[in-house]
Amino acid sequence: MSALRSVTLALSVALSCSCAFAMPLMKSDVTISSAIVTFGDMFDNAGADAEKALFRAPNPGTTGDVDVNTVRQAAKRIGVPVFDTNGLEQVRVSRSYTLVDQAMLTELIEADLRQKGVVTGQMQVQAHFNDGFEPIKAADSFQPAKLDALRYLPGSNSFTARYVIDGVGSAFTLSGTLDLLIEAPHLVAALPAGAVLAPEHISMRPISVKQADAQGIPHYDQLIGKALNRPSRDGMLLRATDVSVPLTIAKNDLVTIVFNQGPMTLTVKGQAITSAAQGEAVQVLNLASRRIISATAISPGAVAVSTAPMNIAGL
Repeated sequence: MSALRSVTLALSVALSCSCAFAMPLMKSDVTISSAIVTFGDMFDNAGADAEKALFRAPNPGTTGDVDVNTVRQAAKRIGVPVFDTNGLEQVRVSRSYTLVDQAMLTELIEADLRQKGVVTGQMQVQAHFNDGFEPIKAADSFQPAKLDALRYLPGSNSFTARYVIDGVGSAFTLSGTLDLLIEAPHLVAALPAGAVLAPEHISMRPISVKQADAQGIPHYDQLIGKALNRPSRDGMLLRATDVSVPLTIAKNDLVTIVFNQGPMTLTVKGQAITSAAQGEAVQVLNLASRRIISATAISPGAVAVSTAPMNIAGL
């Protein structure tokens, strides 16, 4: 048993030594994100040399083949004269990338204008580049694109922006116009006059800030529970003047006229001559006396009077 333990221990030591001094093994296919290819990128078992630079990486989004002699020369320069080629004659090196498109460039403009206080709250920015923009493959980094400078003229909405793309040469300049947008309420169905708006009747869609300011666009929560003043079509932009508080009493409605004083309640039938929302004044015809009186709408089909009558029929 003692001899078996000795053999096992010797084998374990031999294996650990073998792993500790394993020769660097060249990889066949490498994908990196940085601008420099390191020894650790190209080799397994790179050890203490893993972070040493071998050569520059290809441009973002591209792939290149590096022959074994080029790899050998680069390895010698960092003090690694011998490695296992793994039977390979070349290594394929690819560089990952982030696609910089118009949306990303616009986001950078919006962030800059928001920092300057030009864009606030729920406002959005829509950029129109004069000469268009073809997406660019940038380095796969924390900040693939940077807005280096921005000149914006609110009066004409024109702008000029200079960008720097990580991993791609020098800065470049783009110009165009900006639309400042804000979400505004639109109807999603045709509704009749008097319809009370519910959440499912409204969709928020972007319009220009200038249009919203000029037309008096209400907030979403100012519309829910309000009634349309006129028949309205699907897709219509809702303005503050398009809605009002729903009517509690409509013209010609039959109503109960109520007078309360302490424990006494007097009632008489009437007919509304005008319309009113809850709490508003309404003119009502007393059907018993044929007199027109002023009352307050208190609920559908009921109005209240505040002056005590001589008798119920004389209201």
